[in-house]
Amino acid sequence: MKLRDWSIGKRLALGFCILLAGLIINTGVGMYRLQGVADATRAMMDAPLAKERLISEWYRIVFAGIRRTTVMARSSDTTLAAQFADEIAASTARAQELIKKIDALSTDEDRKMMEELITYRKAFVAGRDAINKAKSAGEMAEADRILTQQYQPAAKGYEAMLQKMLDHQKAEIDRTAHEIDAIAAQSRNLQLLLAALTVAFSIGFAWWLTSGITGPISEAVRVARRVADGDLTGDAAKGEAAYARDETGQLLLALEQMHAGLVRIVAQVRTGTECITAASTQIASGNLNLSSRTEQQASSLEETASSMEQLTSTVRQNADNAREANTMAGAASTVARKGGGAVSDVVGTMHSIEESSRRIVDIIAVIDGIAFQTNILALNAAVEAARAGEQGRGFAVVASEVRNLAQRSAAAARDIKTLISDSVSKVNEGARHVEQAGATMDEVVAAIERVTAIMGDITSASQEQSDGIDQINLAITAMDNATQQNAALVEEAAAAAQAMREQADRLADAVAVFKLDGHAAAMQQPAPPRQGPVPRPAAAPAVPYEQGASLVARAGGKRAEPAAAARGPSSSDGGWEEF
Repeated sequence: MKLRDWSIGKRLALGFCILLAGLIINTGVGMYRLQGVADATRAMMDAPLAKERLISEWYRIVFAGIRRTTVMARSSDTTLAAQFADEIAASTARAQELIKKIDALSTDEDRKMMEELITYRKAFVAGRDAINKAKSAGEMAEADRILTQQYQPAAKGYEAMLQKMLDHQKAEIDRTAHEIDAIAAQSRNLQLLLAALTVAFSIGFAWWLTSGITGPISEAVRVARRVADGDLTGDAAKGEAAYARDETGQLLLALEQMHAGLVRIVAQVRTGTECITAASTQIASGNLNLSSRTEQQASSLEETASSMEQLTSTVRQNADNAREANTMAGAASTVARKGGGAVSDVVGTMHSIEESSRRIVDIIAVIDGIAFQTNILALNAAVEAARAGEQGRGFAVVASEVRNLAQRSAAAARDIKTLISDSVSKVNEGARHVEQAGATMDEVVAAIERVTAIMGDITSASQEQSDGIDQINLAITAMDNATQQNAALVEEAAAAAQAMREQADRLADAVAVFKLDGHAAAMQQPAPPRQGPVPRPAAAPAVPYEQGASLVARAGGKRAEPAAAARGPSSSDGGWEEF
């Protein structure tokens, strides 16, 4: 079996398999090389870059410690050592952690440098501790001497060694980066070579595959052009291409079947266009009437929606007024409660005053009794003084004065008692009035509370009315929108029916360009128009008719133009103006 006898699918599958194999090889090589780049990058990230970051942090800690110790040594404040003690301890602990982490990642060369660095660090720490000790003891000169002679040289060596280690790690990072660049360049060149080989083979195979397909396709194009020119006479395919075993041979066989079916369809279309024209005319007329009624309904709904909006505004205003009145009634109820409380306090105060007045009356009665007894005693003293004769004359005078005072006290007590009694009666009367006012205030509070409850009910009812009218308004708005959409859809349906009638006319003109054999031409006699109600066509078939008319018009080419010119101006514009 020859390779050309294979189906196009098998030949394409073979080509794609070869192309896919090349792509897999290219991808595998690329992934292998990319894995090498990833391994090198990971090695750089795991060791040199991590060490460079740790040493950089160590360098920053040392730099800060040098500045801190220098400031502490040159300062006259002896308390700085104590103030910086926690910070120095934290820095030392962090440096120890960094040393352990760096040592875990170090190579033999790094460890040699670390040993030298640790030596400088010991001298650095010893100088720092000596300065702290001298500052704590108040030996300023000794601290300054240690700073210049011991600490600063050790610190410089410490910094220089840290910088040396940083430079070494940066050099390692640069070397690894160059290796990664070299691996990436090799991978790129290898992938470019494999891609070039794959493209070259693909071009050769595509040329061979195309040459085996274009021959039968050319025969199919010839058949299609005959159909496009309207020539449906004779056989569709001729020659060896019609007997090919691949998809192109099947295509030519299908074109032959299409040719026969097209002859049958053209004859049937010529018969059905008249029926379509009559049905589309009736549909267009009915849609126009429906559109008019739908527009009237939409206008009525718009007026109803406007009235509902006005009613909604009025009900909302009433609800707002009811809420405001409810708020004011609540405030009045609160004020009335406060007034009732104040009246209750006044009643209590009046009762207290009444009780105090009664106690004062009792006290005055006691004073009156004392004055009466004093008068009796003074009278007895005067009698005794008279009996004494000349010796009791002075005592008689005193007794007389005491008696006068007692009589005056009794008279004053009686006057006070009279006034207090009058005050008590007036207080009692005031208490009765206040109690009556309190009862009245209680009635006012109860009435205001009832008014508040009624206003609350009115507010709730107004809110429910407002919500109900809002829902009605929304429903009417939705009905209005639906009616507007229905009107638009009816107009579109009317336009579609008019367009369908015009397309039926165009379809009849387009089908007229096809040449049929004698037995097929006998089928094109138009059937009589159908009487009675025309069934409502579905909206979906309109699109295939329009697409079919467009395809047939393109197939007719220049032959369809004289027929269109013979009809004069298109009836489409006239139909739209009438609509």
